[in-house]
Amino acid sequence: VQLQASGGGLVQAGGSLRLSCEASGIIFSISDGGWYRQAPGKKRELVAHITSNSTTNYAESVKGRFTISRDSAKNTMWLQMHNLKPEDTALYYCNLYRPRRFNYWGRGTLVTVSS
Repeated sequence: VQLQASGGGLVQAGGSLRLSCEASGIIFSISDGGWYRQAPGKKRELVAHITSNSTTNYAESVKGRFTISRDSAKNTMWLQMHNLKPEDTALYYCNLYRPRRFNYWGRGTLVTVSS
C-alpha cells in the first residue's frame, strides 16, 4: 500500500496550490479520505474530509478557500487551496481509511505561504 502526496511548495499569500494524493494497493472506491496538516509546535488537525460517496466537510478556517475532491478511476484525492494565508503553512498529510479495515497515511508535503 502506498499513498503518494505531492503538490506542496512555496507560495505568496493569496496564491493557490493543488495537493494530490495518489493511492495504490488499496480499494480506493470504498475509502473515506482526508487531508490533515501539522504546523510547527502544533497538533495535527483535520483540514478537509471526503467520504466514499464524495460528501465533504471542512475545518472552519479553510471553508470557502479549500476544496477536497476525488476520482476513484484515478485512485487520486486532491486538495485545491485558494487564497492561501501564512497561517496555512504546515506539513500536509493525506489519509485514506475504511473503519475497522484499514487506515493509511501518506508522507507529508510541505506548504509554505509567505506574507
